[in-house]
Amino acid sequence: MAENHGKICVYYDGACPKCIRDRQTYEKLAGKLGKSVSWMDITGQEQALHDIGIDPLKALTELHVKDEHGEFFSELNAYILLMSRVPLLRPLAWLIGLPGLRPMLAKIYHWQVNRRLRRSKRL
Repeated sequence: MAENHGKICVYYDGACPKCIRDRQTYEKLAGKLGKSVSWMDITGQEQALHDIGIDPLKALTELHVKDEHGEFFSELNAYILLMSRVPLLRPLAWLIGLPGLRPMLAKIYHWQVNRRLRRSKRL
């Protein structure tokens, strides 16, 4: 039986080639389930982000997802929410959430994002 989820919104860095590729990969893996996800490119949207309560610098350095209830999730929690919607990605969402792995993955995630932003002179 298919699970019924409401629409979620992903706030992603559309100026980041890797982020664009990740979105495309997600959409391919999600198939029809991908229709329950809307995508907002945060590039140049500082005021809009402020208006919904997201710090633009945080939005640049951490993925943000708003669930169907209007609650925001960031960093690894955002990835877990997003991946848990796609059966093929659920095991990865579970793995990321493991208490033993999560702190290490969070460090790696932040290191990669900060490195990418420094290299592109956006941080």
